[in-house]
Amino acid sequence: MELRALHYFVTVSEELHFGRAAQRLGIVQPAVSQQIVRLERELGVRLLDRTSRRVRLTHAGERVVAAARQTLAAAARVRVVAGEPAAVLRIGVASCVTQRLDRAVGRLRDSERPAEPELIDLPVTARIEAVRDGELDLALIRGAVTSATARVVRAWSEPLHAVLAREHPAVCKPAVSLHDLDPHGLRLPARDTDPPMHDAILALLPMAPPRPPAGNMLNVLFEVSRDPEGWTLMPAEQLAGSRSELVHHMPLDPPMTVDGHIVTSLATPEPCVASYVAAFAD
Repeated sequence: MELRALHYFVTVSEELHFGRAAQRLGIVQPAVSQQIVRLERELGVRLLDRTSRRVRLTHAGERVVAAARQTLAAAARVRVVAGEPAAVLRIGVASCVTQRLDRAVGRLRDSERPAEPELIDLPVTARIEAVRDGELDLALIRGAVTSATARVVRAWSEPLHAVLAREHPAVCKPAVSLHDLDPHGLRLPARDTDPPMHDAILALLPMAPPRPPAGNMLNVLFEVSRDPEGWTLMPAEQLAGSRSELVHHMPLDPPMTVDGHIVTSLATPEPCVASYVAAFAD
């Protein structure tokens, strides 16, 4: 029995859709189906009921998925133990490099158990999966993060800034209130580009945005720049040092913040988790 097959099965059980599971795994759908069929044949039970409209776990599938998660977690623990002391610390990050990340890299290199950080750019969902599967030692994620297959620890808090079109009437102020911003001008990227950040921002807004979220952050910034009433929200640390002739960012009044989290394997020893949190803390 291959760990890969268990990983595919757990992913399908979470998505209850072969196409979405394949997209999460970064492979074609037939490969997922083949692994599930092979696993069912090996176990001698049907794990999933499939129809043209839906996919759902069988009773046997519900039992097996719980055991599969335990097995994958155990495999991750083996990888952690086998890799200690780690010469390289694999960190899942977003594409931008912030002052916090620069500072943390120095702290990790100079710690009692020095490690050479290797920064790996991955989408948010892929970061959590890579931690769970032992392919990353930790991941950095902002927003409302939850996971049943990895450990999530709050490490810092940072302010959000409003990003406005250069022609927006509020750009001359030192700070801006949400009440000064037209709700119809708010642009947000699609939730699947960064679910934790999307959920955190929605929780802070006084009302649901009238305009449906769409595209990625680059699309959003372009749309904001074309609308004199356009605006969005972004973590201030991502904007530090940025210069643009199209948009302008500024603090919020009253301030609004978003939490940053360290995501590690359930098997990561407590002293290691504490050292990661200390490296990225304010």
